Amino acid sequence: QARLVESGGAVVQPGGSLRLSCAASGRIFGLYAPGWYRQAPGKQRELVARFTSGGTTNYADSVKGRFTISRDNAKNTVDLQMNSLKPEDTAIYYCNAQIYYSYADQVNDRRQNSWGQGTQVTVSS
Repeated sequence: QARLVESGGAVVQPGGSLRLSCAASGRIFGLYAPGWYRQAPGKQRELVARFTSGGTTNYADSVKGRFTISRDNAKNTVDLQMNSLKPEDTAIYYCNAQIYYSYADQVNDRRQNSWGQGTQVTVSS
């Protein structure tokens, strides 16, 4: 069974930029409604940005205008470009998507929800 694997987390100064990437570790057919979530210490996991089932995007108010989610359907990857980072963006960032393992799965709308293991983003001077 495939897993989602995030990369790109790092320590960055306030005002800096990072790009997170998420890819499936095994063979899959496609990703449904992929998105990025984050969890800061002592806080609940929250939505950062995601693609809806209709292909539009949703962003948390706190990241609008600074973060951009993108996807490559051919590679089954989803990225998060983060600009103008703030200390309050510090968190573990998780990729989430529902996975189609085959064309038949997509036709029959059989999806499996999957989370990555997370990647740490620290914004600090």
